[in-house]
Amino acid sequence: MDLGLTGKRALITGASKGIGFAITQALTAEGAHVVAGARDTSEELSELVDSGEVKEVSVDLSTAEGPAELVGAALEEGSIDVLVNNVGAVTPRLEGFLSVTDEQWMQSWTLTFMAAVRTTRAALPGMLQAGRGSIVNTCSVNSFLPDPAVIDYCAAKAALANFSKALSKELGPKGIRVNTVSPGPVSTALWLGGHGVAATVAGAQDGDAGAVAAEQAKQAATGRFTDPHEVADLVILLAGARAANVTGADFVIDGGLIQTL
Repeated sequence: MDLGLTGKRALITGASKGIGFAITQALTAEGAHVVAGARDTSEELSELVDSGEVKEVSVDLSTAEGPAELVGAALEEGSIDVLVNNVGAVTPRLEGFLSVTDEQWMQSWTLTFMAAVRTTRAALPGMLQAGRGSIVNTCSVNSFLPDPAVIDYCAAKAALANFSKALSKELGPKGIRVNTVSPGPVSTALWLGGHGVAATVAGAQDGDAGAVAAEQAKQAATGRFTDPHEVADLVILLAGARAANVTGADFVIDGGLIQTL
């Protein structure tokens, strides 16, 4: 299936690992020219950069200036056709709400929500001038599945979902689509890494990270975590021309974890 992404210019945030890297791979495989924004590089991303398929921009998107710096670097390659706001972070808050400081709230809010707002703000004028564009924001089932263990992350993702829907209404008549993808647990370092959610929870309970991950996986109808490449496939479908009349929509990919309508 031709997704209509050949020759398109795409900008991805949080692109060096996990879901972001999988999206970077998928877009390059479809023939898109990709600018990958990340605070730290990775061996896998460096290989794509060395191959000439990707331009990497090292940037801290938790700063007020970072998103505009990233977009400016991307525009040096040409106009932006596709924007994927993927950057975000989650830290389990296992001691309860009263333990979460203002600084921790702001860290979650800034990276998980405001980075997308600021990057979109910087990229949007060019899309408006062109009269076309596609924006896909990586949201989460936690945008509508509140979990006290990640209370600040849930709030930030809920804001991102609402922002995306509202923006889609403004930009739809101007030829620009805005959609979100909401994964459940994904097989990335965020969940399964040495300092990921499973390890953090296991450490607090004097348990085993593998057992924590296995118990979480059992809650999905499929009995497993989602692979990051499965999320990436959904993202690039929404980014491309085959989904040209899809906007303001959220697509859940969670293996059947959410059981309500």
